Amino acid sequence: MTPLFWIIIGILIFDFILERWLDYLNTTRWSTQLPDEVKGIYDEEKYRKQQAYSRTNHRFGMLTSSFSFVLLMLMFFFEGFAIVNNWALSVSSNPIWAALLFFGILMLGSDLLTTPFDWYSTFVIEEKYGFNKTTVKTYLLDKLKGWLLGALIGGGLLALIIFIYLKTGEWFWVYVWLVVSGFSVFMAMFYSSLIVPLFNKQTPLEDGELKQAIQDFASKVGFKLDNIYVIDGSKRSTKANAYFSGLGPKKRIVLYDTLIKDMEIPELVAVLAHEIGHYKKKHIIWSLLIGLLQTGLMLFIFSLLIDSPALSAALGVAKPSFHIGLIAFGILYSPLSSIMGIGMNHLSRKNEYEADDFAAQNYSGEPLASALKKLSVKNLSNLRPHPAYVFVHYSHPPLLQRLKALRGK
Repeated sequence: MTPLFWIIIGILIFDFILERWLDYLNTTRWSTQLPDEVKGIYDEEKYRKQQAYSRTNHRFGMLTSSFSFVLLMLMFFFEGFAIVNNWALSVSSNPIWAALLFFGILMLGSDLLTTPFDWYSTFVIEEKYGFNKTTVKTYLLDKLKGWLLGALIGGGLLALIIFIYLKTGEWFWVYVWLVVSGFSVFMAMFYSSLIVPLFNKQTPLEDGELKQAIQDFASKVGFKLDNIYVIDGSKRSTKANAYFSGLGPKKRIVLYDTLIKDMEIPELVAVLAHEIGHYKKKHIIWSLLIGLLQTGLMLFIFSLLIDSPALSAALGVAKPSFHIGLIAFGILYSPLSSIMGIGMNHLSRKNEYEADDFAAQNYSGEPLASALKKLSVKNLSNLRPHPAYVFVHYSHPPLLQRLKALRGK
């Protein structure tokens, strides 16, 4: 139990306590009566249901996070990482295969241990509040597909990174940064057309009044849009959403079938106007570039510490290795990562206001406000989160702040 070991433990404990404190702050905003600020959005019955949903998720979140925390503490205090490392090395001493086995055992073990919680959340909590549409077959197939993708994509990328490290030495972080950047850009362009179809069916929006209204608006603001898709979100949940994906000619807008079912055409066009606003304001490009810069910084710092015996010793392993050092470094880096995450959330909230403003100026603010209200009520969103929780975790502004900003336009 080296000094670095206790620093890692301290970081994990601090993070756990901070998250529980932020969760507690949200509970102080609960109310048994309909608050004035949400009247006209929630009625009494819907608000009671939303509050019950929040309480249920809070209690369940406390249980799951505590379980994960205790499990992680046991791994550190009983040298679990060293045990798994020895298992991996007993199968292969090759650094690439050893790392793949090491992370494969950890990821699979972690997923199996937490699956009962995920199952309960899906088939008990979400079912109770009318959200779940997932069948047992779909749930199990999603698990198998997730494992396979993790092994092929995650394992393949990890193997390539370690290979580069072994071949290039101290400048490995530059080459890895280039590879990761290329992969990130590729996924940004093709994720919706390559990965999403493995889980959901996407079909082109059929000709009709909605498609024509969307195309008319896109043409008005000079946005070339050939790809409008509808995704079968109702296959898993009644919750609704819409998103923009892709870059350049591969860009597409995807509407959940549940969204189309619940909204009028002006509301749907307003939602699309918001998504187009992100593209016109270059939010997607800037977010991607900032993410790549953060990855480069992380890899550079990691390159300075990767050969440090102290990293491996902190996990109870005598001989330094890439995969053991990566685990220890990931935890040590987490405070800086969290700070950058808060900064990215702040930027994201700013971008959401700008996209709302674009929709209000180029289409109309009223249908957008109506759509946002419907989405919040349908998804039983918390309309009164604590400001501290918003500051740390929210990538989107709370609904009431967005409506206030729209009224000011």
